[in-house]
Amino acid sequence: MLIGVPKEIKREEYRVALTPAGAEALVQAGHQLVIEAGAGLGAGFTDDFYQKAGAEVVETADEVWARAEMILKVKEPIEPEWPRIRAGQVLFTYFHFAASEALTRALMDSGAVAIAYETVELPSGELPLLTPMSEVAGRMAVQEGAKYLERHSGGAGVLLGGVPGVLPGKVVILGGGVVGTNAAKMAAGLGARVSILDVSLPRLRYLEDVLPANVNLLYSTRYAIRKQIENADLVIGAVLLHGAKAPHLIVEDDLKTMRPGSVIVDVAVDQGGCVETIRPTTHDDPIYTVHDVIHYAVANMPGGVPRTSTLALTNATLPYALRLAGRGWKAACREDRALALGVNMVDGKVTYPGVAEAFGLECHDVEPFLAG
Repeated sequence: MLIGVPKEIKREEYRVALTPAGAEALVQAGHQLVIEAGAGLGAGFTDDFYQKAGAEVVETADEVWARAEMILKVKEPIEPEWPRIRAGQVLFTYFHFAASEALTRALMDSGAVAIAYETVELPSGELPLLTPMSEVAGRMAVQEGAKYLERHSGGAGVLLGGVPGVLPGKVVILGGGVVGTNAAKMAAGLGARVSILDVSLPRLRYLEDVLPANVNLLYSTRYAIRKQIENADLVIGAVLLHGAKAPHLIVEDDLKTMRPGSVIVDVAVDQGGCVETIRPTTHDDPIYTVHDVIHYAVANMPGGVPRTSTLALTNATLPYALRLAGRGWKAACREDRALALGVNMVDGKVTYPGVAEAFGLECHDVEPFLAG
């Protein structure tokens, strides 16, 4: 198969979909690889690394898109890329369709096969291609939150770890999944007082066993959330509904009860956010303030650490990319139910329930598309 890797053009996005080691593995498996010149520079991979791995480096994104049977990306195609997508072309990337009707309809119009990293799901419920970026984002959420709590950044001037004689800061985490767990590890490691709220009692019991004593586990209710955020210094939104829009767990009136200069980091912004007042921001303009509460909602947080993120992402996606390229997307998805769940759209038809529900669209069974 001829596989293409274009340069990411979303604002302040420095990741690339494939490391040179991943490129070498695909070439050694008998596939052709074309990569846009400079695609890996943001992550520290120069073109010669890819050429030595056997990839062909081309000058323009148009050539990559025009030639490739399958496109590997990191982020969803943005508007300038939509005209380049053609019917039958396989796109393997993060899509987060439920957060954008415009993107959803553009991909429907294209007739392409959209396989979303974020909805590939193992029988255990694990999302293996979302996990590495969730780990990065969870850890970054505390790092970024701590930075914006500093007074010169507009925050309340709180050191999360405190010092002897001074209480440490309080971190409230909404959701005990991969993002929330990694955020809790970081915050607890700094010495903060940490609370995780989740609606799964089995998950809370598990987290109690593996997290340190300065992490409190609470069952999530509207009342509990309101009480916890009243004296929180940092609130981290870590809610995930597989392939669907995130619910608003914090509404605008709740912000009026929070401390001035406190910080919200909503990692769920890719799926619409779990805070009513959230809107996507960028690395070069990451924050804004509502009711004296700082909002951080960079939609591609792991793009801020592209070297780490690219390596972690390729570790997870490469086995699936090899399967898709080697067997063809239909056979690969027939043989791997987890991969089949990643198929969000085929030939203009939505095949993932969460996406269809978000925009009132008909959801089609993916199985007939996999036949033949």
